[in-house]
Amino acid sequence: MHAVQTGIVLGLTLAILSVTGCYDSEIATQTQESHLKTEFSEKEQQTLRNNMVAIHSNQNTEAIALIPPDFKFAKDGYFTVAVGTNSFPPLHVLAEDNQTRIGSEIDIAQLIADSLGLQLQVIPTSWENWPLGLASGKFDAVLSNIAVTEQRKQKYDFATYRKDMLAFYVTKDSKIKSIQTPDDIAGLKIVVGSGTNQERLLLQWIENNRQKGLSPAQPIYLEDGAAAALALQSGRVDAYVMPNVMGVWQQANGANIKAVGKLDGTWSVAVAVKKGTGLINAIQTSINGVITNGTYTQALSRWNLQNEGIPQSVINPLIQDK
Repeated sequence: MHAVQTGIVLGLTLAILSVTGCYDSEIATQTQESHLKTEFSEKEQQTLRNNMVAIHSNQNTEAIALIPPDFKFAKDGYFTVAVGTNSFPPLHVLAEDNQTRIGSEIDIAQLIADSLGLQLQVIPTSWENWPLGLASGKFDAVLSNIAVTEQRKQKYDFATYRKDMLAFYVTKDSKIKSIQTPDDIAGLKIVVGSGTNQERLLLQWIENNRQKGLSPAQPIYLEDGAAAALALQSGRVDAYVMPNVMGVWQQANGANIKAVGKLDGTWSVAVAVKKGTGLINAIQTSINGVITNGTYTQALSRWNLQNEGIPQSVINPLIQDK
């Protein structure tokens, strides 16, 4: 059941038992959520203000030479990139002006554009729509925390730019101390993004629960990062499985959460382009160029993601799906 539906059912039940008690509880929950949101947002907004100015790199003549002569960019003179529509700092988020998109994904896209001698154009695109937009030529590439899998490699070409670490987060005062195996999530409500690598792996763990006769965990789909974080901190869900970059960000900005385990396996996050165009070679060379000149590390470090950096970009790496 969706988290909102669960809340409605619970609210109606409590109303039958005690109207006054339900009202008092609701007011207390709203006050708690307001406090949590305000406390986190103030620290977060200051960090975002500090990171509004884009990081740039020089043109990379080797990368430019690898652009296929017959490749037609979505917009002449621009490297057009799709990023997510929702706010998921530090990956992508609207700045205070509600127009400028900033984040680690935007920074990497900017460095690639600079290397290719192009301006950057960012197009917000929902997760389910980026494949169609890429196929139709609406944009040249996608940077949206896409994990490379063997199945995805059949349709797209990839150039890696960051490690993909997935982790389970709970509140600091949670009774949950460790999530290491499928048995540990039995009966829990866990927030997860739909259509993501973490959802695929979580569903595998849930199926493992069923086969063992355990009470299966319940995936709760909340697509907005702020709503998901608030659901966890207010106690409406037990855990949140997410890219570790998001958990690290929330911790750095004062969120009341801690990591209690990681999903098995190591993947890579990569730029996705239409398969067979040849553009991926220029993008890979651009990424390796900014790794060498230091702007790559500068971009990751200001979002506290330096531990997820890579020594070099790889095209279509061999992935052992779990």
